[in-house]
Amino acid sequence: MKTYTVAVLGATGAVGQEMIKILQERKFPVGKLIPLASARSAGKTLKFNGEDVVIQEACDAAFTGVDIVLGAAENDIAKKFAPAIIAAGAVFVDNSSAFRMDPKVPLVVPEVNPEDVKWHSGIISNPNCSTIITVTAVNALNSISPIRSMVASTYQAVSGAGAGGPVELMEEVEALRVGETYEPKVFSHQIAYNLIPQIGGGQENGYTSEEMKLHNEGRKIMHLPELNVTCTCVRVPVIRSHSISVSCHFDVPVSVEQAREVIAKAPGCKLVDDLGAKQYPMPLETTDQDLVFVGRIRKDITDPCGLALWCCGDQVRKGAATNAVQIAELLLK
Repeated sequence: MKTYTVAVLGATGAVGQEMIKILQERKFPVGKLIPLASARSAGKTLKFNGEDVVIQEACDAAFTGVDIVLGAAENDIAKKFAPAIIAAGAVFVDNSSAFRMDPKVPLVVPEVNPEDVKWHSGIISNPNCSTIITVTAVNALNSISPIRSMVASTYQAVSGAGAGGPVELMEEVEALRVGETYEPKVFSHQIAYNLIPQIGGGQENGYTSEEMKLHNEGRKIMHLPELNVTCTCVRVPVIRSHSISVSCHFDVPVSVEQAREVIAKAPGCKLVDDLGAKQYPMPLETTDQDLVFVGRIRKDITDPCGLALWCCGDQVRKGAATNAVQIAELLLK
């Protein structure tokens, strides 16, 4: 079997560590793994397939001889090293938002638009985590009638804010339990026993940058250039796995039965939809696995051509690391 040299840019972060874990789980044919991070992590080791691998400092020369780079770093780092990655002849599968809306860069969810990897020019972008989960859940409905608009609310776990998010939530809960005060550091307000209806910076239209990602990225991934999405993103006191409430609106009525049938067969989806038996997608059930659970499918009573549903998925895995590794797998084909 042919093997490949794979670099992980940002290997010590939460998503980078998950990428390395998933490369092992999915038995990706890695001949050599090159973990890349900042100078302060260089020289340390991590385990890969039972062996110690030395972390290297990210620099232009580090990409020489590399076949695939999985990016788990911030926008500025992705932009800094993209030219060197392309010059080295590697393909950069980037989890940052740096290149997502570049018309020359494919934005790929393998269950939705795998064919788009064919036109890359050295960079393929991984979409936003909530976008990945949402389009995986709803894309099959386009086979019945193209989605013309969506109304979405995301309920995003604290781990989506990085490793400090869960720590802050748990420390706040403990402080409040014993009657102490706690000054938030990661979030703008107390997250324990609270909801924060802002993720990302504000835009001129009153939406946040996170809210506009579902609108812009959904259009590109599902090849629906006229799709309109109104979205509200909310940080919730859940450790892991994002949830999204979605109302999809079509040109023709789509029945609940039709929706259940196509979603049950859709790649990457698991139908969990029995309200009477109290069976529906929940963060605890969807954590640390790669399927998007879909349920609460019902008619949108505000629109005869509308359907409402609820979906959940692990934003660190399917919403980031697993999706990137799946893109790399498409490159091998």
